[in-house]
Amino acid sequence: MTKTELNNFKKILEQKQDELEQIVRNRDAIAIEQAADALDQVQHASERELAIRNLDRESNLLRNVRSALRRIEDGSFGTCLHCDEEISPKRLAAVPWAPYCIQCQEEADRLQAEGEEMFDDEMLSAA
Repeated sequence: MTKTELNNFKKILEQKQDELEQIVRNRDAIAIEQAADALDQVQHASERELAIRNLDRESNLLRNVRSALRRIEDGSFGTCLHCDEEISPKRLAAVPWAPYCIQCQEEADRLQAEGEEMFDDEMLSAA
Protein backbone atom coordinates (compact mmCIF):
# COMPACT_ATOMS: atom_id res chain seq x y z
CA MET A 1 0.00 0.00 0.00
CA THR A 2 1.37 3.39 -0.95
CA LYS A 3 1.91 6.28 1.44
CA THR A 4 -0.78 8.27 -0.39
CA GLU A 5 -3.33 5.46 0.04
CA LEU A 6 -2.47 5.19 3.74
CA ASN A 7 -2.87 8.96 4.17
CA ASN A 8 -6.26 8.81 2.44
CA PHE A 9 -7.41 6.01 4.73
CA LYS A 10 -6.09 7.92 7.73
CA LYS A 11 -8.12 11.02 6.76
CA ILE A 12 -11.26 8.94 6.24
CA LEU A 13 -10.79 7.18 9.58
CA GLU A 14 -10.08 10.42 11.45
CA GLN A 15 -13.26 11.98 10.02
CA LYS A 16 -15.26 8.90 11.01
CA GLN A 17 -13.70 9.01 14.49
CA ASP A 18 -14.72 12.66 14.94
CA GLU A 19 -18.27 11.88 13.76
CA LEU A 20 -18.61 8.89 16.08
CA GLU A 21 -17.19 10.75 19.08
CA GLN A 22 -19.92 13.38 18.65
CA ILE A 23 -22.60 10.70 18.46
CA VAL A 24 -21.28 8.80 21.48
CA ARG A 25 -21.11 11.99 23.59
CA ASN A 26 -24.80 12.71 23.00
CA ARG A 27 -26.59 10.57 25.55
CA ASP A 28 -29.78 12.59 25.88
CA ALA A 29 -31.86 9.80 24.34
CA ILE A 30 -31.05 7.39 27.18
CA ALA A 31 -32.30 9.68 29.94
CA ILE A 32 -35.06 8.12 32.02
CA GLU A 33 -38.29 10.04 31.62
CA GLN A 34 -41.20 9.64 33.98
CA ALA A 35 -44.71 9.67 32.62
CA ALA A 36 -48.04 9.36 34.38
CA ASP A 37 -49.46 7.13 31.68
CA ALA A 38 -48.28 3.50 31.67
CA LEU A 39 -48.35 3.39 27.88
CA ASP A 40 -46.07 6.44 27.70
CA GLN A 41 -43.69 4.77 30.17
CA VAL A 42 -43.52 1.69 27.96
CA GLN A 43 -42.91 3.82 24.88
CA HIS A 44 -40.14 5.79 26.65
CA ALA A 45 -38.52 2.55 27.81
CA SER A 46 -38.66 1.17 24.27
CA GLU A 47 -37.12 4.34 22.82
CA ARG A 48 -34.42 4.29 25.51
CA GLU A 49 -33.58 0.65 24.74
CA LEU A 50 -33.23 1.47 21.04
CA ALA A 51 -30.99 4.45 21.87
CA ILE A 52 -28.83 2.25 24.11
CA ARG A 53 -28.42 -0.34 21.34
CA ASN A 54 -27.48 2.40 18.87
CA LEU A 55 -24.99 3.85 21.35
CA ASP A 56 -23.47 0.42 21.87
CA ARG A 57 -23.16 -0.13 18.10
CA GLU A 58 -21.58 3.30 17.58
CA SER A 59 -19.18 2.73 20.50
CA ASN A 60 -18.03 -0.57 19.00
CA LEU A 61 -17.54 1.08 15.63
CA LEU A 62 -15.52 3.86 17.30
CA ARG A 63 -13.26 1.22 18.90
CA ASN A 64 -12.75 -0.39 15.49
CA VAL A 65 -11.92 2.96 13.89
CA ARG A 66 -9.41 3.80 16.64
CA SER A 67 -7.87 0.35 16.25
CA ALA A 68 -7.50 0.90 12.50
CA LEU A 69 -5.78 4.25 13.14
CA ARG A 70 -3.35 2.50 15.50
CA ARG A 71 -2.67 -0.12 12.83
CA ILE A 72 -1.83 2.68 10.38
CA GLU A 73 0.62 4.09 12.91
CA ASP A 74 2.28 0.74 13.62
CA GLY A 75 2.40 -0.29 9.96
CA SER A 76 0.03 -3.25 10.14
CA PHE A 77 -2.97 -1.60 8.46
CA GLY A 78 -4.37 -3.66 5.61
CA THR A 79 -3.26 -6.98 7.10
CA CYS A 80 -5.81 -9.40 8.55
CA LEU A 81 -5.45 -9.69 12.32
CA HIS A 82 -6.29 -13.39 12.18
CA CYS A 83 -4.51 -14.92 9.19
CA ASP A 84 -1.94 -12.15 8.43
CA GLU A 85 -3.01 -12.07 4.77
CA GLU A 86 -3.56 -8.78 2.96
CA ILE A 87 -7.08 -7.35 3.20
CA SER A 88 -8.37 -6.63 -0.31
CA PRO A 89 -8.28 -2.97 -1.39
CA LYS A 90 -11.99 -3.20 -2.31
CA ARG A 91 -12.84 -4.29 1.22
CA LEU A 92 -10.77 -1.50 2.75
CA ALA A 93 -12.39 1.02 0.42
CA ALA A 94 -15.82 -0.11 1.63
CA VAL A 95 -14.92 -0.67 5.31
CA PRO A 96 -11.61 1.09 6.12
CA TRP A 97 -11.72 -0.06 9.76
CA ALA A 98 -12.01 -3.74 8.77
CA PRO A 99 -9.68 -5.82 10.99
CA TYR A 100 -10.10 -9.04 8.99
CA CYS A 101 -9.98 -10.23 5.40
CA ILE A 102 -13.35 -11.25 3.99
CA GLN A 103 -12.83 -14.98 4.65
CA CYS A 104 -11.88 -14.49 8.30
CA GLN A 105 -14.73 -11.98 8.78
CA GLU A 106 -17.22 -14.48 7.39
CA GLU A 107 -15.88 -17.13 9.78
CA ALA A 108 -16.07 -14.71 12.72
CA ASP A 109 -19.65 -13.76 11.79
CA ARG A 110 -20.65 -17.41 11.48
CA LEU A 111 -19.14 -18.27 14.86
CA GLN A 112 -20.70 -15.23 16.48
CA ALA A 113 -24.11 -16.28 15.14
CA GLU A 114 -23.52 -19.68 16.76
CA GLY A 115 -22.65 -17.99 20.03
CA GLU A 116 -18.92 -18.70 19.89
CA GLU A 117 -16.11 -16.17 19.99
CA MET A 118 -13.23 -17.11 17.71
CA PHE A 119 -11.28 -13.89 17.47
CA ASP A 120 -11.73 -12.34 20.91
CA ASP A 121 -8.01 -12.29 21.67
CA GLU A 122 -7.10 -10.55 18.39
CA MET A 123 -9.81 -7.91 18.77
CA LEU A 124 -8.96 -7.23 22.40
CA SER A 125 -5.29 -6.78 21.60
CA ALA A 126 -6.18 -4.61 18.57
CA ALA A 127 -8.56 -2.40 20.56
